[in-house]
Amino acid sequence: MPIPEDVTGEEIDKDVRQELQSLPKTLAEDVAKNLVMVARLIDEDPEGAYGYSKVALRLASRVAAVREAAGFAAYASQKYSEALAEFRAARRMTGTTELWPLMADCERGLGRPEKALDMAGAPEVQKLDKAGQVEMRLVAAGARRDMGQLDAAIVTLQSSELASQSVQPWTARLRYAYADALLAAGRAGEAREWFAKAVEADRDGSTDASDRLAEMDGVEFMDALDEHDEADAGSDTSVDEAGAEDVHADLDDETDDETDEGDAEESGTERAETDVDKD
Repeated sequence: MPIPEDVTGEEIDKDVRQELQSLPKTLAEDVAKNLVMVARLIDEDPEGAYGYSKVALRLASRVAAVREAAGFAAYASQKYSEALAEFRAARRMTGTTELWPLMADCERGLGRPEKALDMAGAPEVQKLDKAGQVEMRLVAAGARRDMGQLDAAIVTLQSSELASQSVQPWTARLRYAYADALLAAGRAGEAREWFAKAVEADRDGSTDASDRLAEMDGVEFMDALDEHDEADAGSDTSVDEAGAEDVHADLDDETDDETDEGDAEESGTERAETDVDKD
């Protein structure tokens, strides 16, 4: 797959670069460039990122960072079976548990929410940092919802992290998930409150909480392009009306001219008749 000229491979994280040092220099550079493309495209073009991850995987399948990147690209493309296999491989290579919530979510994607819940109660969760534990809680709540257990999902999300007033990287997503679960359970009033709290915490636009809140409040947004089209339509109407007025004015002038000509002819005829009478 083509690599843009501005991609050098130096853009990757230093820890990943260090992992690639086990490869021959030229090979390491090629792998690094493909990993950069995975990171660049994974949000906007998951399938494109997946393609570059497959190239990197073919070049260096024994590098943990490559297996992890392949897992993320497959996960973003909803290829959950592949993602789970790559995450497992990366975990075996590194011995870390940080991919545990993603592995559990892959189980959900494969239609196995019970397995995800089993993973949520495993000892590995205790080894996760705070962000990882919150992520695991989100996955567990999602699994409960998959199984139709809305009340259990709500309870799962109720935690000290949810109640905290401080804003952390996970706060907006946690509040959003809680609001969405409340709404699904028919608790609209509480849901609106938590969507509003999610908006307050969502500094980088990671959720559509503001849109959900506006929807609940019955607010409709008009597209700027539509407004422009309406303005143009209004202008065209004014021009047409003005043109019509000009046409009417011209017709009135022509009518006046015809009337004047008729009056003149009539006057001339009268004078002629008068002269005949005199004769």
